[in-house]
Amino acid sequence: MVSLGVFARKIFGSANDRRIKALRPRVEAINALEAEMQALTDDQLRARTDELREKVAAGTSLDDLLVPAFATVREAAKRALGLRPFDVQLIGGMVLHEGSIAEMKTGEGKTLVATLPVYLNALSGKGVHVVTVNDYLARRDAEWMGKVYAFLGLTTGVIVHGLSDEERRAAYQCDVTYGTNNELGFDYLRDNMKYERGQMVQRGHNYAIVDEVDSILIDEARTPLIISGPLDDRSDLYNQIDGFIPRLEADDYEIDEKQRTATFTEQGTEKVESLLRDAGMLKGDSLYDVENVAVVHHINNALKAHRLFARDKDYIVRNDEIVIIDEFTGRMMPGRRYSEGLHQALEAKEHVTVQPENQTLASVTFQNYFRMYGKLAGMTGTAATEAEEFGNIYGLGVSEIPTNLPVARADEDDEVYRTAEEKFRAIVREIKEAHGRGQPILVGTTSIEKSEQLADVLRKEGIGQFEVLNARHHEREAQIIAQAGKPGAITIATNMAGRGTDIQLGGNADMRIQQELGDMPEGAEREAAEKAIRDDILKLKGEALAAGGLYVLATERHESRRIDNQLRGRSGRQGDPGRSKFFLSLQDDLMRIFGSDRMDGMLQKLGLKEDEAIIHPWINKALEKAQKKVEARNFDIRKNLLKFDDVMNDQRKVVFEQRIELMDGENMSETVAEMRQDVVDDLVARNIPENAYAEQWDVDALKQGVSAYLNLDLPVDEWAKEEGIDEEALRERITEAAEKAARERAERFGPEIMAYVEKSILLQTLDHLWREHLVNLDHLRSVIGFRGYAQRDPLNEYKSEAFELFQAMLGNLRQAVTAQLMRVELVKEAADAPPPEVPQGEGHHLDATTGEDDFGGDDGGVLATLQASRNVAPEDRDPENPESWGKVGRNEACPCGSGKKFKHCHGAFV
Repeated sequence: MVSLGVFARKIFGSANDRRIKALRPRVEAINALEAEMQALTDDQLRARTDELREKVAAGTSLDDLLVPAFATVREAAKRALGLRPFDVQLIGGMVLHEGSIAEMKTGEGKTLVATLPVYLNALSGKGVHVVTVNDYLARRDAEWMGKVYAFLGLTTGVIVHGLSDEERRAAYQCDVTYGTNNELGFDYLRDNMKYERGQMVQRGHNYAIVDEVDSILIDEARTPLIISGPLDDRSDLYNQIDGFIPRLEADDYEIDEKQRTATFTEQGTEKVESLLRDAGMLKGDSLYDVENVAVVHHINNALKAHRLFARDKDYIVRNDEIVIIDEFTGRMMPGRRYSEGLHQALEAKEHVTVQPENQTLASVTFQNYFRMYGKLAGMTGTAATEAEEFGNIYGLGVSEIPTNLPVARADEDDEVYRTAEEKFRAIVREIKEAHGRGQPILVGTTSIEKSEQLADVLRKEGIGQFEVLNARHHEREAQIIAQAGKPGAITIATNMAGRGTDIQLGGNADMRIQQELGDMPEGAEREAAEKAIRDDILKLKGEALAAGGLYVLATERHESRRIDNQLRGRSGRQGDPGRSKFFLSLQDDLMRIFGSDRMDGMLQKLGLKEDEAIIHPWINKALEKAQKKVEARNFDIRKNLLKFDDVMNDQRKVVFEQRIELMDGENMSETVAEMRQDVVDDLVARNIPENAYAEQWDVDALKQGVSAYLNLDLPVDEWAKEEGIDEEALRERITEAAEKAARERAERFGPEIMAYVEKSILLQTLDHLWREHLVNLDHLRSVIGFRGYAQRDPLNEYKSEAFELFQAMLGNLRQAVTAQLMRVELVKEAADAPPPEVPQGEGHHLDATTGEDDFGGDDGGVLATLQASRNVAPEDRDPENPESWGKVGRNEACPCGSGKKFKHCHGAFV
């Protein structure tokens, strides 16, 4: 019996069909303008940009200008690139302009689609950001699509690793800015660590289009971006603790692969306590005494490193470094580090140099960064399976854009074998058969280890002509993918998410021309050589088509359906024929973790022989259910992470807005005076309770507080003995003395110097306390889950305690600023000093649930050693070079040799 929903869809079409149908009239309106656009000269077409800009300035909405703007871009793309956007690409552009996600199959031209809404939204002059997954794509797309924008008189900038602040500022000032999600996020964080408004590089968050939106806003959104600076070196501790793990037995710990956790059993805990006691590293009797918190943390990390993380699967060892492998793309991520000491535990395990740990200076999740944009849109080949998350977290709808030509790919049912050996034998047979008939093959694997295992098997079978695309070779990534469509080509790829290069049957002509002709000068000879290459590509394409098109052969199911769909989608681009098939075994991770024991027993009872496969649509459905379970669990993890981060985000907004107000303000004297008064009020209220008798006053504490925070030696004890004096009179006297001292200091140094000092101290103190607050929140977050055992909601507990910590931070800010300003001593020349140097630290991308760091080091574009946080021996300091001084105590003699204390000399503003 057909359900009512299915019947209704047949009559009225799905919601997606109706939405696409509603956009068709605008497509026809754009097509109607095509002849008019073709009749314009290049200059006249370019002049349309100014005309449209004037209309926007006069109040015309961008929606009303969509048809003429899209018609203009279509004609410009034809002239600048030789590409004419199809009607379905116009629809994709409209969906992006509306602030939604356009799901477009591989090869449908998403890069070109983006130019339509980018141009329209750039007319407002507020800047448009196009976000990509890596520097290569950011550069390529900016250069390629930049020709269209330049033709129409718009400027294009690109944000990649290694740019100076001036270059970044110039790129953000352009009409269109291409950049990676990491670089944009780190720029936002660094901007909020600057000490002058003019140092900031971004100019707001108007409109962003996120390419490979599922990869960036879902896969990578499990981990916040973090900028951190190094702590003291503790490599000996890591190496010492690492030596304990090989001495443990299987009964000493429990491993949960599904949750990626490793815990000690009672027997294991006793053994570890004994090992630590013998090494003199245990304080007290129990491992779980409060004094051993740090040791417990390190020993747990060492266990995880040995039992949950596998070399050549989760990471590789290269050049005395642990280099992480991205679980979604299979790429090597240089500079990326696991957090919270886990990376150091891996370094100790593999006996490479242990790098120092880091302290958080600033952080933001991708969810909260991208939700700052006034309008957000995205495009990808696979978003429908995550539509609920896009809607819940980002308020983004998903529209499936029809393909320009019907999809002719055949997606076959999975073949399931009992063992991995049987599966690999079947894969090799299938590859040989397809290779024999000249069919190009893309073999998808889930890890480097498995791709190289398959490569070894193929070599043993005498198949030597193949390419392996994984993290070890990602420098050649684009070239390998571009030629993977040649007849008989065999390409083994770790993962196909976000590669950004199409597999074209016969090969990619432009890439071959670039490789083979290189620097050959323009002229008749080059033209002839280019024609020969293009003719050869056409011939090869015919052979590949005759052999059945690209065959996507997957060796395992990923835990996300979306990743499987990305792999499948590489075949059948632009109406080409193709096929896809997944080969599985009951020993695969997904099958093993999700209860394949029963299935194995059942298959044996059914008499499944060796090298026989079970093939049935029910198997596919069962696997999809397992994948849905994993996706739902991952969604819950991300949602939970976001709920906690939202608490911090509210505080982050307050602090960052406050910083900007401080940077914009010319005179901070009023703010400083309010803080000083708050400190006085707090001192009096704390030590002289309301309506209390004089005997109950804590006069000694009040006097000490006045000395500590106001730098005043007042006879508070004498005043308190006067007849009839009350707390109000005491408050007035202390306030008057503090105001007088502040006034005298301001007169001594002049209003300009004082204004500069007040702003500097306010900003630096706020930053210092905010960093301490971030550490406190991290610690709170790591233990708050235990409140659940007491039947209390951890999130509500976190909100409540985080608010109290924030209030305490603001109180500390008032006290610290007041105390510093009441003591500050300056030399006149300091007024001309440059603003304080911004600590840049290292960029990281931390996963709060697994402890994985998804980005960092040089790749973060923010690597810089925090010189002030490391200790340097006095004899190693160069008096002429402050950068060589490291950490200098406030009361130490200044290393410059002036004879003054550091706080009165070079440390006057620190």
